[in-house]
Amino acid sequence: MGKIIAIANQKGGVGKTTTAINLAASLAVLEKKTLLIDADPQANTTSGMDFDPDSDSGNTLYEVLIGQKRISDVTLDTEIKDLKIVPSHINLVGAEIELINVENKELALKEALGEVTDTYEYIIIDCPPSLGLITVNGLTAADSVIIPVQTEFFALEGLGKLLNTIKLIQTRLNPALKIEGFLLTMFDGRLRLANQVVEDVRHHFGNMVFNTVIQRNVRLSEAPSHGKPVILYDAISAGTNNYLNLAREIISKNS
Repeated sequence: MGKIIAIANQKGGVGKTTTAINLAASLAVLEKKTLLIDADPQANTTSGMDFDPDSDSGNTLYEVLIGQKRISDVTLDTEIKDLKIVPSHINLVGAEIELINVENKELALKEALGEVTDTYEYIIIDCPPSLGLITVNGLTAADSVIIPVQTEFFALEGLGKLLNTIKLIQTRLNPALKIEGFLLTMFDGRLRLANQVVEDVRHHFGNMVFNTVIQRNVRLSEAPSHGKPVILYDAISAGTNNYLNLAREIISKNS
């Protein structure tokens, strides 16, 4: 049975998509069969993996959620042998409206993933930066959630809302949902504030915070514009090293 990990934070710009792409790529490079699901209508994960987010192919997560296609129909190969992707499209915005009167609408993604959980060791879901129906679908389908936290002044702002949403989902829809960990991102060790935020988050959440910290890294920022995970763009960069360490941490935690 594959482990399904959602990556969620309703706050934008915290490194959520960067984490989805590079964690999935790192797991695959470490020979874990991995499926990356772009559940964000902005489709940044799709373009960051060199697929056209404007392509109206009719083979995206949108068609899966509204019941027109199966996950296996829309899964694409990537440059990395053990990594496949389910792309997104701006149409996904419409799925929230189309699902509104559907019974068990929060379970659409969970039901769709049922057919492939035995095919993969890890399924990574990049959730949208909101607490809407698609994020709820992601958290309902997941075994656990990674919460990226930017090491900047308002780091803890909004986390309360996200944790309340997670509690609600645990109570009503997915009692097995766990927090895989809080991931500190965009860390610049030269800044006193960044070090203070790391200390605060570790103080608040203790051993729920990953040991791995994702540093600010130029190669990590450049990689998506080349349609590649950082490991294919610059194999010896700090970003590559950080995400491989995160993948190893997750593998050892789950073995």
